[in-house]
Amino acid sequence: MPRLLRRIGARFRALLGSDASSVRQGMAALLVSSGGDLLAGLTLGAITNTLSALPGLLVLVPAAIGMRGNIFGALGSRLGTAIHTGTFHISRRTDTVVGQNIVASLALTLSISLALAILAKAVAIGFGLTHTISVADFVVISVVGGALSSVFVLLLTLGVAAASVRYGWDLDNVAAPLVTAAGDMVTLPALFLATYLVGLGVVTPVLGAATAALCVYVLVAAFRAGLPVVTAILRESLPVLLVAGLIDVVAGLTIEKRLGSFLAFPALLVLVPPFLEDTGALGGILSSRLASKLHLGTIDPVGVPQRAARDDFFLTFLYAVPVFTLVAVSADVAASVAGLASPGVLRMVAISLLGGFIATAIAVAIAYYGAIAAVRLGLDPDNHGIPLITSSMDLVGAFALILAIVLIGLH
Repeated sequence: MPRLLRRIGARFRALLGSDASSVRQGMAALLVSSGGDLLAGLTLGAITNTLSALPGLLVLVPAAIGMRGNIFGALGSRLGTAIHTGTFHISRRTDTVVGQNIVASLALTLSISLALAILAKAVAIGFGLTHTISVADFVVISVVGGALSSVFVLLLTLGVAAASVRYGWDLDNVAAPLVTAAGDMVTLPALFLATYLVGLGVVTPVLGAATAALCVYVLVAAFRAGLPVVTAILRESLPVLLVAGLIDVVAGLTIEKRLGSFLAFPALLVLVPPFLEDTGALGGILSSRLASKLHLGTIDPVGVPQRAARDDFFLTFLYAVPVFTLVAVSADVAASVAGLASPGVLRMVAISLLGGFIATAIAVAIAYYGAIAAVRLGLDPDNHGIPLITSSMDLVGAFALILAIVLIGLH
């Protein structure tokens, strides 16, 4: 054991010595991400009356929030690769690498928002939810809310990319957590604003039909624009994002089915958003780093991870310790201020760390072998890594958190 600890300590010092700036950048981004999710939770609590007045809307919320991170997290990953390969340049032309990425991201935003609206209505009916809002209501809220939030997240992503070039940051370390946190913070308010457009008699169905037609038109126009990068991104991303939307719905159902485990200690509910966000953010950082290294040839797409890939695995677990400790303590303090019952800070930390390490271990496997599979299939890992890891970690994170609660003895 002492020998193992010495080896781990030596690996830790070597990693910090060779990549200290990356470690600091990633940790700072993760801390911002965690804080953003506490704000997202407060927003969700503030619109409970709206959720009650519009039955079925809650089915849409997790997928809508996750999709912003999926689409623009993948954009950040692709821009990170563009920076590393020297092709990053912001201009007004749509035929540049950055311009085509922007066009593809906007087309994905509108088309996936429409798909999520239809999916939310279908799931609500399939699981026996009665008297839900209409398909037109879902479409208006999803598309308008998605468009509003996407404008902000797109500008943020481009701003972070430009700042990375100017200040020498590694975009792979900061994009995923910052973009997903921004998506969480702005999507809920945007969806809430969009709810003012529903229940307006004949206006809402007309608006729903018009927005649906616009989404279809933009997607078709993007495919027919003759821009190769746009076409490749859309073809590769649409199936992944649709599957990601389904996974997000299942993740929400998983939490709901174990709601009794959370009701005894409501502080655990406070822990859920930042916990799920940070599992996805950790996996997103790893996925972005692996994608860039695969593009640069630093690592090869082989079944047994090479040293450079294993260093990234170690870095991911290094991040996990302070991150999951912090979210547990923050959730416990927030619950205490709000007067919510808690199992105690020590148990909260134990649950968060245990569940976090389980989720992180699975995230490492998904990120690495997902990237390897993409390369071997002739696909771009930047297009698949972020959506695959963030959506799957919503589901895996939910299972891991519930398993930790059971193992700690709070079920």
